[in-house]
Amino acid sequence: MSDFATLQASKRAKTGKGVARRLRMTGQVPAVFYNAKGESMPLQINEKELTRLYASIGRTTVFNIEIEDGAKKEISPALIWDVDYFPIKNRIQHVDIYGVDLDKEIKIRVPLVFTGVAKGTKIGGKLETYREVIDVACKPLSLPQKVEVDITEMGLSDTLRIEDLVLPEGVRAEYNNNYVIVSVISKGAEKEEAAE
Repeated sequence: MSDFATLQASKRAKTGKGVARRLRMTGQVPAVFYNAKGESMPLQINEKELTRLYASIGRTTVFNIEIEDGAKKEISPALIWDVDYFPIKNRIQHVDIYGVDLDKEIKIRVPLVFTGVAKGTKIGGKLETYREVIDVACKPLSLPQKVEVDITEMGLSDTLRIEDLVLPEGVRAEYNNNYVIVSVISKGAEKEEAAE
């Protein structure tokens, strides 16, 4: 755990909108920490430190959260789970942090990044993407920041489904039905769909 980035936080004694507003005026962000057992604790975190950490690690990199509770300090491996921004300002207004057990699998949503140019689009086909994110399951230290999908070899009428994705070792896609991720369709098929 010593190799991870560390974020300092302290336990909040009070909760509520008024308390949260006053916290933000002092440069603190209200937060909630959920430990690996699912128990929650209200926290406050320095906004600048949180923004810097989030910009460098995102949602799929484990870090240590050091929680000060009076005279006690507790350190836990964690992930930034959910971030709420102010509607107008590009500033964090609230964050949920999820404590993880490094030996247990978790499920998380990761973005898909399509690379290359499909062969079928060079002969008049059109690339249709149906998903931008997928759900994966793995241990916290194996979490990918993204899943790259190379579409270079996709020809006209080719389709790539969720089970066709090549995922990093130790990572598996979570799905109930083998849905389509991306297709190369002909312009004729597109016109038929529009007519229907």
